[in-house]
Amino acid sequence: METLLEARNLSKTFRYRTGLFRRHQVAAVQNVSFTLRECQTLAIIGENGSGKSTLAKMLAGSIEPSAGEILIDDYPLHFGDYRYRSQRIRMIFQDASNALNPRQRIGQLLDVPLRLNTALTGSEREEAINTTLRQVGLRPDHAYYYPHMLAPGQKQRVGLARALILQPKVIVADEALASLDMSMRSQIINLMLELQAKKGISFIYVTQHLGMMKHVSDQIIVMQNGEVVERGSTADVLAAPLHDLTRRLIANHFGEALTADAWRLDLSPPSRMARICTPAKDSCYTSPGLSTTNGAARIDRGHTIA
Repeated sequence: METLLEARNLSKTFRYRTGLFRRHQVAAVQNVSFTLRECQTLAIIGENGSGKSTLAKMLAGSIEPSAGEILIDDYPLHFGDYRYRSQRIRMIFQDASNALNPRQRIGQLLDVPLRLNTALTGSEREEAINTTLRQVGLRPDHAYYYPHMLAPGQKQRVGLARALILQPKVIVADEALASLDMSMRSQIINLMLELQAKKGISFIYVTQHLGMMKHVSDQIIVMQNGEVVERGSTADVLAAPLHDLTRRLIANHFGEALTADAWRLDLSPPSRMARICTPAKDSCYTSPGLSTTNGAARIDRGHTIA
């Protein structure tokens, strides 16, 4: 599979002033690089303040990188080129209630990106809205609802519908399921996996929930103080973590590292990638290899994130 999305040495430095003459700067993200392939899911984990949300916002185009570049299908994405980027990369936010305009009906919210980024007629936009609502498990008449009339899980489905409406290749989910209870979270995860299988969408999850990430992601990036400290296939990283932060995160969630035998029962053959890719490629059925460089970074030789 060819590379769909590539981040090259992405960095973001925030500058601010305290007092009249004092100027400070904070390096939120430092030289982060990775690649993402079609139908692949990448999880970005780390503690609060690690820079993972800043990285997600740079990918989605809401924050301008201080350095580095983002490419999709080998085409560089420029900050401010919203029309091109929004048709290829979309974002789902953590708090759906705050992300939805309370004065607009759901249909109006979904109509805005279509009016701004497509040449569809009014009737064609209405049909696209109804189709997308059905895809996320809502009814066409939900287009006439206001956000306050929906349950939290329904609001998050609207957020997913807004991300899907332009048929993007990549969806970035920044803690998008954190506010939902376990039952509703499972429903949304299953819906995302189903959409990924049908449409070949690649997902980037920013999350602290390792239990969810274990089941949905192919690759993982661990961030600390704005830098990537470990990377690799989800199975390898969770079964044999190399960095102290990764070990601590796993211990806090699972109690101990997951055994390789448990991953073999979960993932082979076929791997999770093969189960959701349609059609699955030969590489989806191979067990990922593992190599390490200087004992700190991990690179998976299967579905790589270089």
